[in-house]
Amino acid sequence: MRFAIGFEKEDTVRLHKMWDEVIQTQQWSEGKFTQIFEEKWSKYNGVDSVAFSSWGGAALAVLEFFKVEGKIVLCPSNTFMATPLSVIKAGGNAEFVDCNKEDLCMSVSDLKSKIDKYNPIAVFVVHIGGHISFQINEIAELCKKKGVVLIEDCAHAHGASFNGRKAGTWGDAGIYSFYSTKTISTGEGGMLVSKNKNLIEYAKKYRNYGKFDYKVEGLNFRMSEFTAAIGCVQADRLDEIAGWKNEYARKNLDTRFKNRVKFPEGMVSGFYKYIIFEPIEKSTGKVYDQPCHHIMEKDYELPNTDWVAKNHWCVPLYYKGE
Repeated sequence: MRFAIGFEKEDTVRLHKMWDEVIQTQQWSEGKFTQIFEEKWSKYNGVDSVAFSSWGGAALAVLEFFKVEGKIVLCPSNTFMATPLSVIKAGGNAEFVDCNKEDLCMSVSDLKSKIDKYNPIAVFVVHIGGHISFQINEIAELCKKKGVVLIEDCAHAHGASFNGRKAGTWGDAGIYSFYSTKTISTGEGGMLVSKNKNLIEYAKKYRNYGKFDYKVEGLNFRMSEFTAAIGCVQADRLDEIAGWKNEYARKNLDTRFKNRVKFPEGMVSGFYKYIIFEPIEKSTGKVYDQPCHHIMEKDYELPNTDWVAKNHWCVPLYYKGE
């Protein structure tokens, strides 16, 4: 199975009509399609949403809202460098937490010890591979008990749920990516989700230079209307694409790959990746093969993270459409 962006050919006609409208109205930014995309994402997740031109812009808005500058934010090492780099760009210091072998996500037992050791202002949990962290309930409860901000990196988690609850709704904020390889994509783009009304209002100003009172020191992270139109089409297809991936996995992959990530009762993966623990000939590689704590030359060991980096592979699974 070769890589393919999950986009239905029949949606091209609908998308071109939207783009024609953008051109005719002469409103290529800050228009109705950004608002519609946000409304669709809010309805899907059940919390308010703010569209950004990138995951990184949304992450900076969240981290600066919670004033992480000069303070420690705990991140998993088994993640893309975008996670700790966003902390550093916001003026914070990133330290790392080990993961579980079962779900590749942050270990709550190691998180407990790292909270005691580092007294962080925030924790950045990452839903690796398209499923939600198996221990997200315990992590959210721990952060609440300790008074620590919880941020969910949902860059892989489109279409994922745990007992009907969507990614980004456990923490103080969640951040999605719409980079071109994601389960649904706008080419580039991001979406911040949160129940915190003050953060939502801050983020809307942050992405637009703090207009018009300039009390929020943001920059330009606006999403163009052309990109937002793609997002409107893709948001409507999300359930269908995630459903197709789940059915394909169940019918064609689960019987072949017994040594795989096995989900707990009530977990639905968006299957950004289909992860197994044995090498195969035509693997698409690994989710991440370089732990961030090694890249950043930290002087401590995270044994599960090192084990995961060496012992998992991804089976090709791409939505082809009809």
